[in-house]
Amino acid sequence: SIKFIKAGPRAEILHNSDKTKVCIVTCGGLCPGLNVVIRELFMCLHYDLVQGSVGLCYIQVYFDFLKRCLQHDGSFLNYVDVNGDFTEQNQRENLEDSHGRAIWALGVVISLSDRLPDTIVVEALSMFQLAMPKTIHMHSPRAMAFVMKGLYHKNQFAPMDSDVVLVKMFADRLVQMFYHESGGHWRWFESYLTYGNSVLPEALLCAWKMTCETTYREIAKSTFDFLISIVFRGDALAVVSNQGWLHRGHPQIELRKGGEQPIDVAYLVMAFQQFVDEFKLPDYEIKMQCAFDWFLGANHLKQIMYNPCTGGCYDGLEDTHVNLNQGAESTVSYLMARLTFLGKFQSREEFELWKSLS
Repeated sequence: SIKFIKAGPRAEILHNSDKTKVCIVTCGGLCPGLNVVIRELFMCLHYDLVQGSVGLCYIQVYFDFLKRCLQHDGSFLNYVDVNGDFTEQNQRENLEDSHGRAIWALGVVISLSDRLPDTIVVEALSMFQLAMPKTIHMHSPRAMAFVMKGLYHKNQFAPMDSDVVLVKMFADRLVQMFYHESGGHWRWFESYLTYGNSVLPEALLCAWKMTCETTYREIAKSTFDFLISIVFRGDALAVVSNQGWLHRGHPQIELRKGGEQPIDVAYLVMAFQQFVDEFKLPDYEIKMQCAFDWFLGANHLKQIMYNPCTGGCYDGLEDTHVNLNQGAESTVSYLMARLTFLGKFQSREEFELWKSLS
């Protein structure tokens, strides 16, 4: 049987690294990004599952949590207190992004049908079908992008004509946003760059792969190249700061240092994987490695963001220091980036060799 240490506040956190496989640390409650953590844990534990079945019980744990967040009307709640109760914040906040991430998570689970138990896959399909109608009226670009990625992954195992129709609907909305906002050197879907930017061109590229609509491919590449021109200075990566978004019309030199979050870097690494696969451009492959190296010290502070002693990842790269908190979202973001980057190599041994030579 599986046994867990009782949760709760404590003065010291001690664990046996030989026995501890997965842990989530939160500051008094489950954070708005937990659906991201859930989705990415599925992928990280998938890697563990390929090596053996150790991760399967944990996949079930997080899948059960996702089931609990799904309501009878097909919506997902996102805020849970320390007692496991849904909070009033769910009624006040816009939950489109978290709903989109949950769809993404379910799509990934469904795509792993050849590795996961049938019971989980069948439930994931049922949940996917229940939750999709709530996405129809979404207009938040990132929420739509997350849903598109979920549809893309789900389509790998269970293709349906209706999925293609939905992807085209969301993709056309992104295309219209691009035509409305872009102009001159500004090639983007909005008049500003904020968080999770790379998921937008990546989602359009997924739409191209599902529909063969060349407009999606062209705009995906144009916007991704624009984003790269902003966040890279040569081979040095600095994602858009959460301390101040980058607005159209501001000189690029005003891109602030600091406020860089691991989740944005992980999103970028995952997007690079799609663009490398599609366009086979050496520059994309080089920059994918540079993006991953951000975690290993290739950032403006020259500080490692991954802590090999704890297995955690620091929460943010600020202007003059590193945010030393090691939260679940940041840690899993690093693991997802590593897992994605590992996919470049034929074996784990080849990856370890690359790491030793880097």
